[in-house]
Amino acid sequence: VKIDREKLLVVEDEQYDNISLEELVEELPETSPRYIVLSYELLHNDGRKSYPLILIYYSPVTTNPETNMLYASAKIYFQQKADLNKVFDIQESETLTDEWLKVSLLK
Repeated sequence: VKIDREKLLVVEDEQYDNISLEELVEELPETSPRYIVLSYELLHNDGRKSYPLILIYYSPVTTNPETNMLYASAKIYFQQKADLNKVFDIQESETLTDEWLKVSLLK
C-alpha cells in the first residue's frame, strides 16, 4: 500500500497471494516507503496456529525526508481505518524475515 501524492490518498500498490517473505522483500522499493498489510500464519509455542493481520511500515533510510514525513503522519490513520492491531516499523527490507516476524509477534 502506498500514498498517492497527487490525491493524498492511501491506495493499493500491489496485492500478492501466497508469497513468501523472501519474495515480498524482493518486491519492496529501495527508496520509497510502503505499508505492508500481511496475514501471517503464526505457530505458537503450545502448538496453536493463529493468523494475525499485521501492518508493517517499511521506510528505507534512503527515503527523502518529505516523503518519510508524509507516510509517518498517515500511518496511525491507516492503521485505525484498516483495524490493524499489530504494527511494526522497519527501515531495511532484509529485517523482514520469518524469524524476526515470529519473535516480534510472540513478544
